[in-house]
Parts: sequence; structure tokens; C-alpha cells
Amino acid sequence: MAQTYERTPEAVERLTPRQRAVTQGDATEPPFENEFWDSKEPGIYVDVVSGEPLFASVHKFDSHTGWPSFTIPLEPGNVVEHSDTSYGMVRTELRSAHGDSHLGHLFPDGPADAGGMRYCINSASLRFIAAEDLETEGYGQYAHLFDAAPGPAASGGGVA
Repeated sequence: MAQTYERTPEAVERLTPRQRAVTQGDATEPPFENEFWDSKEPGIYVDVVSGEPLFASVHKFDSHTGWPSFTIPLEPGNVVEHSDTSYGMVRTELRSAHGDSHLGHLFPDGPADAGGMRYCINSASLRFIAAEDLETEGYGQYAHLFDAAPGPAASGGGVA
């Protein structure tokens, strides 16, 4: 049976103040002062609210911006793009499809050899599931990504 992902009042209630500000209030956490900006551990990242799979470490790269950056989503249907004109800029906001959590923004300055896009994500919107825990956490369908897979790319990307 396929897993169902949804935003529940209980899941929102469990959020830390920073997670709530980011996912529910569209805030941005400080660069270089967030949990996953420099993490290289193999695994996947899911929405902290709904649990829907969003990104994988095999698509993560060091953008030198201080936020976790990915070249593509793990499940493209779980990452929704919206126009964001806040702060006098035109950007593409990223939200989770089922949890409606604010994730971050999309920029066209990612590694050219990987499509050129940078999914710049707030750590506070993510829960990390280590590769060795995928089966027990219910995400075993992604374990194949880490069978003798190389680590995340060492460099790339531009500025936020």
C-alpha cells in the first residue's frame, strides 16, 4: 500500500519555533547556521511536517551559500513551485505538495552538468533519514540510491 503524506495539526504542533517560522511562516533561516548546510551523510530528506520524500543526498552539492542545495528533487511531484515577489525580488518559491511547507527557493545557478538548477532549501523544513534507516523508517524504495553510490558533489552553484 502506498504511503499517504499529509499535514496534520499534530505534526504542526510538534514543530520547533524555527521549524514553525520557516514551514508555516515562510521565514528563511540564517546561512551557515542550520542543521544540514554542510552535511554529507548519505540518505534522504523529507518534509518535516508531512514526511513526503523531497531530496536525496546523492543530488546535494556545496553551493557555498550556507543552505542545503540540491540539483533535482527526489520526487518532483512533491515539490511545488510558486512565484514569490517578496522583498522586491522575483523568485521561485518551493513548497511541499502535501504538507504545504515552505521549503526555500529555486535558482538557475546550479551545476551546469547537472541541469543548472539550485534547489536552495531551509534545513528547518527537512527531516533527514540516513541511508541505513530507510527500510525501518518506511522509505525502503529509495535504498537503491545508496548502493555503492558516490557521495554528494563537492562544489558548484552560485550565490543566494
